[in-house]
Amino acid sequence: MTKFTDLNLDAKVLKAVVETGYDTPTPIQVGAIVPALEGRDVLGIAQTGTGKTAAFTLPMITLLGRGRARARMPRSLILAPTRELAAQVAENFDTYAKYTKLSKALLIGGTSFRDQDKLIDKGVDVLIATPGRLLDHLERGKLILTDVKIMVVDEADRMLDMGFIPDIEEIFKRTPFTRQTLFFSATMAPEIERITNTFLSNPAKIEVARAATTNDNIKQGVLMFRGSSKPKEPAEKRAVLRALIDAEGDACSNAIIFCNRKSDVDIVAKSLNKNGYNAAPIHGDLDQSHRTRTLESFRGNGLRFLVASDVAARGLDIPAVTHVFNFDVPSHAEDYVHRIGRTGRAGRSGTAIMICATRDEKNLEDVERLVQAEIPRLESPSKSGAPAASEPTEGAPKEERRTRSRTRKPREEKVEAPKVEEAPKVEAPKVEASVVVADAPREQPQREEKPREARQRSDHKRDDTKRDDHKREDKPKNDRGGRNRNNNDRGRNDNNKVVGLGDDTPTFIAKSFIERVKN
Repeated sequence: MTKFTDLNLDAKVLKAVVETGYDTPTPIQVGAIVPALEGRDVLGIAQTGTGKTAAFTLPMITLLGRGRARARMPRSLILAPTRELAAQVAENFDTYAKYTKLSKALLIGGTSFRDQDKLIDKGVDVLIATPGRLLDHLERGKLILTDVKIMVVDEADRMLDMGFIPDIEEIFKRTPFTRQTLFFSATMAPEIERITNTFLSNPAKIEVARAATTNDNIKQGVLMFRGSSKPKEPAEKRAVLRALIDAEGDACSNAIIFCNRKSDVDIVAKSLNKNGYNAAPIHGDLDQSHRTRTLESFRGNGLRFLVASDVAARGLDIPAVTHVFNFDVPSHAEDYVHRIGRTGRAGRSGTAIMICATRDEKNLEDVERLVQAEIPRLESPSKSGAPAASEPTEGAPKEERRTRSRTRKPREEKVEAPKVEEAPKVEAPKVEASVVVADAPREQPQREEKPREARQRSDHKRDDTKRDDHKREDKPKNDRGGRNRNNNDRGRNDNNKVVGLGDDTPTFIAKSFIERVKN
């Protein structure tokens, strides 16, 4: 049996490996370390959890033992698709290189550019980065890749799924042609083969397991779920998840629960906490500091259930995960291999349970076609028939809204009733006002006759008004001038009315004028 001491590794590296408790390398490590130390390109294909990280970290530390890094010019580059996987690689590097003087820098999103620039300016031997943040530094002119001697692409198929292939090609163009390239992945898509044919030179291909296979020590099962109705299905599905957890009992000491959507991650975590399960969410929208604290709590057994999106499906090296629950069937069949690979690591046994709704049956067929095996069907747990009592179904609010609408109807009738009664009250003052105005002229006494000269002057005025009437015949009768003329005529011919005042003169005003005329 091959030992680490048989792989021509540096003595300082062997010392660190021994302290970790490992003495026998895994098949992917045996197949990759030897050609990597010879300077050849490597294409490693192995299922997740088989030790791919150590397969490229150990020979890299040995090869970089001689030499010194220059400012802004790293000597090696490791690309990872997610922040968690990059951080995991950085932790492994610190573990295996603790007896060497090699330096590293971790370039991931969610952290300060200033702190990263300080490390790059000092010069680092190993640069571990995600493609997006690495390109940001390159565009800012803070990084030069012309001195890269070893380049590693980890989880290349995940890079393809996340749309990083154009970024990877751009990064490759900025590295020297004489570099040594190591590719590692759990699956091998046609696009990945195209990239390897373009950027790898006569690689040593190590395939320790058939592409897209799962560990034999993981017990798998799928529960075919069908909700009673579409509105109630989400709550009933969460009740099924809780029933499956209860059915595992004490064997489920901790578990990772995967959801396809970030919104479902938050909802499922909140539902578990509401029902007494210790759970926390983790997905790409959370701050890096929050994600780091959540992972540390899960590793330290302070958290029992980690509800995650596929951002946590890669690179989480947590050996003691006993269960993986797929709340949704993954949209990409390859993700199923990576999800269940979080359990059953380092030779341990694990359990992977998946809930398949009616709309996910096609995705389930893709998964079974990829792994070339039928996933055993599970019987429905006893508690899955109805949702939890503490979590109301989606239909409950609708019934409450219907009852509320029925109680509002009599209230609306009471509000409309006063409007009908108030209408005649507004018209009543108008009728009384017209009666008072009509009676006012009757109380006015007759005025005294004017002298003869005054009557003659008034006759001349009448003639003038007649002439004016001929000029104003084109004006309407109800204009202002017409009203004044008619009122003046009535004041001259009618002795019972006051001169200069109209028919609408109130009585108290008319009396004051009459008293003045009498005096």
